[in-house]
Amino acid sequence: MDTPGPVNPALVFSLRRVTEGAACAAFNWIGRGDSQDAGRAALDAMRSAFAEVDIDALVVIGEAPRGEAPQPQRGERLGRVNSAFKADIAVDPVEGTSYLVRGQTNALAVLAVAPRGAMMNPGPAFYMEKFVTSAPARGKIDPGWPVEKKLATLAEALGKDVSELTVFVLEKPRHRELVDRILARGARVALYPAGDVAGALMAAIPGSGIDALMGTGGTPEGVMSACAIRAIGGEFLGRLDPQLQTEARAVKEAGIDTSKWYRCDEMIASNNVFFCATGITTGLMLEGVERTKSHYKVQTMMITGATGERQILTSYMPNERLGSIAARDVA
Repeated sequence: MDTPGPVNPALVFSLRRVTEGAACAAFNWIGRGDSQDAGRAALDAMRSAFAEVDIDALVVIGEAPRGEAPQPQRGERLGRVNSAFKADIAVDPVEGTSYLVRGQTNALAVLAVAPRGAMMNPGPAFYMEKFVTSAPARGKIDPGWPVEKKLATLAEALGKDVSELTVFVLEKPRHRELVDRILARGARVALYPAGDVAGALMAAIPGSGIDALMGTGGTPEGVMSACAIRAIGGEFLGRLDPQLQTEARAVKEAGIDTSKWYRCDEMIASNNVFFCATGITTGLMLEGVERTKSHYKVQTMMITGATGERQILTSYMPNERLGSIAARDVA
């Protein structure tokens, strides 16, 4: 892993421009039914905004599965090649694209940054099983345990009854048994069609109303969430969990152990990290983009590992500052 020189914590304010630009570009496609165009517009805006940030960023996770919205390519360089800060990045210009184009909740533009060599490279794995909770339960739960034992131990660690727990689960057919077992044990389930990153962060923040995240979601979202949770504290455990036949074959050929659960510090091997997420549609964690004739209103969560700070910033930006990609009208 490269050791960067001192990195100004204020870099997070420059990085926020990247997710804000992507969110405003994607705003034009809410409810329009075209995930490819939505993803492409957000990706173009993200690449353009990165050119203004003093960072030499290498994309560690890219290349979405066939049919998904466009993503940066693994190995792509963003930012400024001559920058002193050599970084790995994971980005998702639109997390929840298919739901965004149907006008649904929880779509985000997200990025995570770590020093070069510090971010896990998951190879061809697109999906990851995750267990996330807050700091009081860190190290107390084996992710291989049955759901019922996880819930009982989590409740004890948080000083709650199991009936008081709320578990975030993505609303997917693969999670039907998981949901049934959580409900049978007496806990609540917060089911969302999208919002893997928001769910993970809420699970890691005490008092958020979400006590844990369980189930399988995207690998990029997992790595980005691990980056944020390393900075703010909390428990993140992840296991690569292929869902597609082509993915499973590629993961097997790469010799990846899909039984191994990775700890947060194995996925992100540095505290010198940055995380930004901007709401596109209003959801669990952030308000969505609003636009008037003169301004965009955006809300962004920013996390800085060097200080452990997290903050939510609401900005009002003139339309012309975002450039033609974000502000163009959709025919």
